Amino acid sequence: MKKHEIRKKLLKIRKRKNFKKSYFNFKKILRIIKKKKIQSKVIGGYYPYNREINGMKILDNFEKNKYLISLPKIKKNFEMNFFSWSFKEPLIINKYGIPEPTSKKIIYPDIFLVPLVAYDDKLYRIGYGGGYYDRYLKKIKKRKKIVTIGLAYQFQKIKKVPINKHDIKLDFVITDKNN
Repeated sequence: MKKHEIRKKLLKIRKRKNFKKSYFNFKKILRIIKKKKIQSKVIGGYYPYNREINGMKILDNFEKNKYLISLPKIKKNFEMNFFSWSFKEPLIINKYGIPEPTSKKIIYPDIFLVPLVAYDDKLYRIGYGGGYYDRYLKKIKKRKKIVTIGLAYQFQKIKKVPINKHDIKLDFVITDKNN
């Protein structure tokens, strides 16, 4: 199957499911950070859109543990940057209907919580097809070492993600079932 076919199929399934009881273990993410010996406390997250995993509780836990939170803002040319954000601050809605921080302070996270539509055993992912995360990860990996953690529902796992030269592999994927 091609990426666009996989994306269409899994988005349709995701739309039909009820995820109110899904749970993602914050302590498991902390264990990953400890295992990778990450000293910095800068997390790149995302505001859930189109029934993505809601990682806001995870981000809230990070903020309560004195981590600096950042969320993406979409730029022109299919690019994005991450900006400082706190739960005490407002968000504005971008042209895609996604909430973004109002901050103008760009920060470069050390740990990324990454949304996805599908993933495989090799930790490749399929997103919405715009390439925003792959472009950003490629750019930031030139600046610093980062850890990427995909957040997914177990049903989003597929046998093999068709990859191309622009696709960037995740370091970890945490699901609602492998907590």
